[in-house]
Amino acid sequence: MSKYVKDLMTKELSQRLDGVNDLMLVNVVGIDANSSVELRRRLREKDIQLQLVRNSLARRATEGTALAPAFEGAEGNNAIMWGGEDFVSLAKEVMDLKASKDLENFEARGGVMDGEKLTAEKIKDISKWPNRAEMLSIISGQILGPGATLNAQLVGPGGSLNSQIEQKS
Repeated sequence: MSKYVKDLMTKELSQRLDGVNDLMLVNVVGIDANSSVELRRRLREKDIQLQLVRNSLARRATEGTALAPAFEGAEGNNAIMWGGEDFVSLAKEVMDLKASKDLENFEARGGVMDGEKLTAEKIKDISKWPNRAEMLSIISGQILGPGATLNAQLVGPGGSLNSQIEQKS
């Protein structure tokens, strides 16, 4: 491949990854065409991007960005995944795909989150965290819980007094 073509591919990849802060390296070797089409359709529904990359071109495209640590020491054929609601949702989706019987060879190899290089084990741990929607529900419950308790404590004695007055009348 000529240097000109490599430069074009590097620029195109860096433009696609512009604004991306977190991504994951995955193995898609051994997945047949039909499974690949099904995989890409499933990912598109969740707004997740999947692209096969050459490690050397990806290193050049991400040089000087927060994504660069993901490609340090990367070997073999890799695909990159990014997008989705948040990184935790992306990690959960990868673990679900890995558990799928149709995609036996699909697995996470590493990635980067907030500029920190991640291993496959760390991604597995992250997939067990609550995602953005779950975290918002937990936080709203923690915010509303004390208010509900206070409301019950304020209304309770008044309700008791009201029922006693109604019994006397």
